[in-house]
Amino acid sequence: MSGYVINLVYLMLSAALLLGFIRLAKGPSLPDRVVALELVASIVAGMVGVHAIDTGVSSFLDVAIVLALTAFLAAIGFARFLEQGGPRDD
Repeated sequence: MSGYVINLVYLMLSAALLLGFIRLAKGPSLPDRVVALELVASIVAGMVGVHAIDTGVSSFLDVAIVLALTAFLAAIGFARFLEQGGPRDD
C-alpha cells in the first residue's frame, strides 16, 4: 500500500512541477516569474523529501533543507532587487 501512495505523491508533485514551469515560462511580469521559481524550488525540495522517505536515506532530508533555504534566499534577493528599482514590466 505504501508504494502506491509514494507513486501517487510523485505523480502529483510532477504535475505541480509541470504547472509551475508553465507559469514560469508564461508569467506576465518578473515578480510572477520569481514566485513561480520559488514554487518550483519548493516542489523539488518536496520531491527530495519524498525520495528520502521512499528510500529511507535520511541524508536526503539535509539536501532538501539546503535546497529550500537556498531558494528562499534567492527569492529574498530578487525581492530586494525589485524593491530597489530593478527592471519591471508591469
